Amino acid sequence: MTTSLPPQAIGTVNRWRFLGHFAEMLAAMILGMVLLGPLWEALPGGPALLARPDLAVLVMATDMTVGMSLWMRYRGHGWGAIAEMGAAMYAPFAVLLVPYWTGLLSGHALMMAGHVLMVPAMLLVMLRRRAEYGVAHHHHRTARRGLLERRWPTLLGLVMTLACWVDPMLPPAPVLLVLPGTYLVIGLFRRTLRGPGVVALQLAALAGYAALMVAALAAGPDTARYLIAAGWLAHAAWDAAHFVTRRVVPRGYAEWCGVVDLVVGVTILLVL
Repeated sequence: MTTSLPPQAIGTVNRWRFLGHFAEMLAAMILGMVLLGPLWEALPGGPALLARPDLAVLVMATDMTVGMSLWMRYRGHGWGAIAEMGAAMYAPFAVLLVPYWTGLLSGHALMMAGHVLMVPAMLLVMLRRRAEYGVAHHHHRTARRGLLERRWPTLLGLVMTLACWVDPMLPPAPVLLVLPGTYLVIGLFRRTLRGPGVVALQLAALAGYAALMVAALAAGPDTARYLIAAGWLAHAAWDAAHFVTRRVVPRGYAEWCGVVDLVVGVTILLVL
């Protein structure tokens, strides 16, 4: 994958696209912290690791770099640009660790100052490649789509459910109604519920999950866990069917939802 731009693209640098690139990377960094943070806490020795401010900031920089790198790769940036932006994540903390270790900075000041300095560091890296960050993304994509671009819903679903393998969750029984209910809401919004039997099938799924929810609420704790796990696994199959038929919801949503449903269902059974 290359980031070389056609000559005509160099002249179309747009400040709003530049700022849009910057906003996207900030969002990806925050998402990386939110999704990967619980995983560190669940690891053996994780809380003790995060209790040290110098190690905690490096862990946080790693989480942000992972999220930002995945998004940049999806957007078609080359490894050189990704490496430079990753260095911008770590550089402020690397500089501030020395005054922290010598007692000139507190742990709180280290955390705050590192995040503040990260913003201009990122902007400096972007300005170095302003021709790349100031054009529409299609200028630096290749015709051949990579794994990240083709299977990003699967990868996103796996990242979002990493913590389930370490600390499996048991969603409350009423959450079962959200699974088929979301399909109805998306179908209404996209106007994809038209066609013979489409609405009836979606309503039947909702009624089935309502019955499953009532059964789980009425059952004992162990039986309820099995019923809830069965509901999540069944919805993974439901997602797969909609992914294949391309009906009601976007394929990307069906793929992402199927991965999340499968992981949640399987991890509930592993605990049992």
